[in-house]
Amino acid sequence: MLLETVPTLVTVWFALIAVLWIGFFFLECFDFGVAMHLLVTARGNKERRVMINTIGPLWDGNEVWLLTAGGAMFAAFPGWYASLFSGLYLPLLLVLVGLILRGVAFEYRAKHPDPRWKTMFDWFAIVGSLLPPLVLGVGFANFVMGMPNDGLLWTGDFWALFVPFGLLGGVLLVGLCLMHGATFLSLKTHGTVHARARRYLGRYGWLTVALLAVFVGCQNVFWPAVSEFGDFGVIAWVLGVVAVLAAAGSLLATMARREGWAFALGGVAILGLFAGIFLRMYGNLGFLQDTGVPVAERLNMLTAASSDTTLTIMTWAAVIFVPIVIGYQTWSYWVFSKRISTKNIPDDVEAAA
Repeated sequence: MLLETVPTLVTVWFALIAVLWIGFFFLECFDFGVAMHLLVTARGNKERRVMINTIGPLWDGNEVWLLTAGGAMFAAFPGWYASLFSGLYLPLLLVLVGLILRGVAFEYRAKHPDPRWKTMFDWFAIVGSLLPPLVLGVGFANFVMGMPNDGLLWTGDFWALFVPFGLLGGVLLVGLCLMHGATFLSLKTHGTVHARARRYLGRYGWLTVALLAVFVGCQNVFWPAVSEFGDFGVIAWVLGVVAVLAAAGSLLATMARREGWAFALGGVAILGLFAGIFLRMYGNLGFLQDTGVPVAERLNMLTAASSDTTLTIMTWAAVIFVPIVIGYQTWSYWVFSKRISTKNIPDDVEAAA
């Protein structure tokens, strides 16, 4: 077992990268979901404006977690970063296209009063919010199964990513985004948008919980978190069960009109799911390992990590700046914590005319 041979700073930075990715999914899942609900939950431009305004001050700050996670991977595990960002160039390009479409939609939607203009950018927001969770869900499901590599780079085929379990991961993450987004809308709005968000959760939320249970079961039965770097199988099962129970609890809390608890439990479900996935990736970084090859010639935490000096400098930078970022984001969420409805939205210019 290699658990004892992994340097402390390497383990710390793997954990920090996991935290950054989990933070990204916790925060972006709800604003991806809100955008995907634009033509599902809203009726008319005013209601769409309500939904966009709930995430308007937050969405770009949430994406910082993705940029920080990518930057941390580049600095702490350059071998990991090089393999993923070269071998998985096309999927990551699709994620980037989605994020660009979202940004363009939110910035330009209100620049012209023509309803066709607004509808076009609504579709930009929907497609741009669908692509990232779909692609990332497929990708992380493949990390659970293990991705082929030659000791340096990913050697798989793009279409080979879309195996049944990979597709399940993509559909599950889209479903979680829709569920988390509807929970956020029920927390942040009142009136018709609030009622439709609750109705969506009552009709389709339990389907997402069922998909989550299937994913967790398959993950821990067929690809348990057990390797030469450690046996985390029991912990992974516990995290998976917690994720499923938290997702179910989120729906029950919504039905009981405890929206704050519902949103928090939805976040716990996302945390449990991705904590279990990263636990499976510990040591092997989500790549298949040829046990007939010496550890020093494989692609894993030991061979992909930066030097101790680099990791030490990064640790001091993280200790100083990460609390500042978290504090600023917490403050911004507090400032924009009030509920809104169509009564808070002024009439369109053309309607007033």
